[in-house]
Amino acid sequence: MSEQVSRRDFLKLAGLGAATTAILTGCGPASRYVKREPYQQMPEYNLVGQSTYYATTCRECAAGCGLVVRTYQGRAIKTEGNAHHPLNLGKTCARGQATLHGLYNPDRVQGPSTGSWDAGIQAVADAFKKYKPSEIAFLMGMTPDHLYDLVSDLAQSTGMNAPLRYGALGMFESRATLSKAAENVFGQAGLPWFDVGKAQIVFSFGANFLETWLSPLAYTRGFAGLREKETKLRGTFVQFESRMSATGAKADKWIPIRPGTEGLVALAIGRLVSEIRSGAALPAFANVDPAQVADEAGIKLATLEELASMFVNSNVLAIPGGAALGQTNGLEIAEAVLTLNALSNNFGKPGGVYLSALAPNQEGTSRPASPIEMYDLVEKMKSGAIKALFVHGVNPIFELPKTLGFEAALANVELYSFATFPDETAAKAKYLLPDHHSLESWGYQRVATGVALPVLSGSQPVVSPYYDTRATADVLIAAAQAAGGKFASALPYKDEVDFIQNKVASLVGDASGSFSASDTATFMARFQQYGGWFRNVESLIVPDASKALYNPVKTTKPSFAGNGEFFFVPFVSPTLAEAGANKPWLQELPDPTTTVMWNTWVEINPDMAKELGLANDDRVRITSEAGSVEAFVYLYPAIRPDTVAMPFGQGHTAYGRYAENRGANPADLFGAYYNDAGDLAFAGMKVKIEKISHAVKNGGLSRMESLMGVYGEGLGGEEH
Repeated sequence: MSEQVSRRDFLKLAGLGAATTAILTGCGPASRYVKREPYQQMPEYNLVGQSTYYATTCRECAAGCGLVVRTYQGRAIKTEGNAHHPLNLGKTCARGQATLHGLYNPDRVQGPSTGSWDAGIQAVADAFKKYKPSEIAFLMGMTPDHLYDLVSDLAQSTGMNAPLRYGALGMFESRATLSKAAENVFGQAGLPWFDVGKAQIVFSFGANFLETWLSPLAYTRGFAGLREKETKLRGTFVQFESRMSATGAKADKWIPIRPGTEGLVALAIGRLVSEIRSGAALPAFANVDPAQVADEAGIKLATLEELASMFVNSNVLAIPGGAALGQTNGLEIAEAVLTLNALSNNFGKPGGVYLSALAPNQEGTSRPASPIEMYDLVEKMKSGAIKALFVHGVNPIFELPKTLGFEAALANVELYSFATFPDETAAKAKYLLPDHHSLESWGYQRVATGVALPVLSGSQPVVSPYYDTRATADVLIAAAQAAGGKFASALPYKDEVDFIQNKVASLVGDASGSFSASDTATFMARFQQYGGWFRNVESLIVPDASKALYNPVKTTKPSFAGNGEFFFVPFVSPTLAEAGANKPWLQELPDPTTTVMWNTWVEINPDMAKELGLANDDRVRITSEAGSVEAFVYLYPAIRPDTVAMPFGQGHTAYGRYAENRGANPADLFGAYYNDAGDLAFAGMKVKIEKISHAVKNGGLSRMESLMGVYGEGLGGEEH
């Protein structure tokens, strides 16, 4: 097909049958040639109009939720969840709704820095030929997608370094720790999946699963099941954490324990339960003294005894996650909490613990790189062992702690960025070759966790590209062909779509999924129409925990770097996360626990703030041994007096007009300390608080709540 076809011409073809239906939903080859019609008059004045809907995958995080995008005359105007996608069943989070603000962002990179794509592709081909394969590295985002598969094939065939996947969310989720703990407890590595919806009681040790942890939409659906099951019995939820998250705010019992003691608390509960049941402590819990643990955790022994009594009479699901694992003893904490589930004998049972199902075309388990693996990459860059670095889907200058030295190491490498937006890393690139926005892109993505079914989620363009961008897969395929030899042999495809068809070919004719097809063309049409391919049979992996109760669990105390007086608890902003700060919808969305917008705050217990002479909106400096940042004070009653907390999401020095020079990045306070699984001990820092200035009227935090109504400030003529 050589001529471009307008959406209006497509709609005229609507009566021609099923083949046209495939085209109208963006599934046929002709959809690559759709163009936008110019507005002859404003849309609201058009009397006749017809929307077109496309199924695709949300790429705002690595969860892999399905979207349906409504378009009109070639413009995307609304996103909603795909009701037929097994992960999110029609729901979306705020970031999914705001993906349009990325598509229409005025600061998008509009073309290659090389002036033409021919020159950009040649630059990539030259790098392939100029450097040894061992001197070339790819750093990609957390998503296990088709591009990761393409680069993996390229690396395997040419001897390049295997691509690394990394993202700040993976660091805050401590995915490497969860996987390693599963391997140590069950003898099998994998990402645990917790069946919250069918549990009777849930004990969460720092897992903020209703906001940002692993797959929030899936766990939110599970939480709804916990609260109102088919029997109408309301489940009970207990949250252990030092700072109340939005997840903790939903708990029946919120237990403010001292950071780093989560594993000890889990083992103490296990000991009390086993003693009540059998009169003796099982080997897994024999090394703890509940009274001593209560003292170290800063809670009462009676509280532990009450929780143990609750445990004895019900099946309890225990979940480790979040800041609890971001400690130097994070691996031990994860193992202790997973072992606690053995007392409920809930492994592989409804309301229990599983290992996540593998995606339909997945071979073996995989996880994003841990921070210690990122440190190794940085050291290779510093030493000259890596000479060319290709970056896609991640902004390491912003997402990695400064103490790792990534930005300084860039001086030794030739940096190629495929960024869609002008982020901090893209600004340092020698070659900037912008990818399409996700709503302009083809692809597939494996769903790593959150659903019982194996899911391969599909992506397709819902609009034509707005700027002179190009799919990164197409760039690499063209560059490999230009480089010739083993590079051309590694990627013998016409384009990105040809590669995708090749990778899903094994599913053609498979009758065990959401649809079946006898040929590739039909399969691809339905793959785009359905938004992916999903097996019909639940495939969660049942872990073997037969020895869990009979092996003593290691119990080490956490160590905290620095001589500050406060434990420092960073948490992921549920509205901005690592890449949402350039979207004004998300900047304007109030934080669910503080209602703050457009800035960074530090949460301090009101009693401690009074002792320090601090008030709401005072500006303070937070200092660790690694560095310092500035933020506004937010008096937060639901935090321990010995703890302060900050959201991660602001603090960009680039990334467009809505994100630049706004707030602070708490990652600047992180030291280079790791747990035994290689994850960063991001919550293992102690900090000092120093007042810089008093609050200035109308010059502090923008928030939805009323200071007068909540705190009584301003009553009686009181002024700041």
